[in-house]
Amino acid sequence: MGSILQPWFIALIIGHLLMPASSQGMEINTMENPFPRQVERDRMVRDQIISRGVADPRVLQAMRTVPRHAFVPESELDQAYEDHPLPIGFGQTISQPYIVAFMTEALRLQPHERVLEIGTGSGYQAAILSQIVDKVYSIEIVEPLAERANDTIQKLGFANVVVRAGDGYQGWAEEAPFSAIILTAAPEHIPQPLLGQLAVGGRLILPLGKTVQTLMLMTRTQDGWKTEELLPVAFVPMTGEAEGISSFQE
Repeated sequence: MGSILQPWFIALIIGHLLMPASSQGMEINTMENPFPRQVERDRMVRDQIISRGVADPRVLQAMRTVPRHAFVPESELDQAYEDHPLPIGFGQTISQPYIVAFMTEALRLQPHERVLEIGTGSGYQAAILSQIVDKVYSIEIVEPLAERANDTIQKLGFANVVVRAGDGYQGWAEEAPFSAIILTAAPEHIPQPLLGQLAVGGRLILPLGKTVQTLMLMTRTQDGWKTEELLPVAFVPMTGEAEGISSFQE
């Protein structure tokens, strides 16, 4: 997978790298960010995300804005902006910042769209999505995590996110169709109910596999599905109903 950088984007990156850390992000954000630790978020975006090729300015703005440290346990606060996933309890993790940004960009989201997330976890990915789209629906199978994530999201003022506890395998049929669906836990097969809840033109991104996982992007067309393999990844396994079904049938 590769791309050719246009001259304007090369100039944007150079300008960003030369900018003092304390002022980075202000050219994209249109209002002052109320959250602390801005310098750390600016550094995270510059060193971990832009440097690896994520370029969507809306994704970069969201990553600079949402306070990742608010979504990690107190014991992990000093690692909140480092380049790796972190434990959040119950055998779950908050994903590496780059992976959050990469998956968000890959969905090619538009402001008017509605997104379904399977695997709320800490709530961080949902909060990032909330900065880009009109509405985010998120399902978490571990009830205490769902409650904690919802509490964090509401306290931070991300009012366009709805979180509920439950098994995400069947999706959220009453709110379908969705423009995009994102899974943050890895099933061994693609959950068929989720495919049926995508609008035509909708995108599904998920880590797929058990021992070896591949990040997959599926786009619903008028005639079927377009499938792309993006990169190797390592996510926690999807639990619940997904564990009881060994393979996906068309």
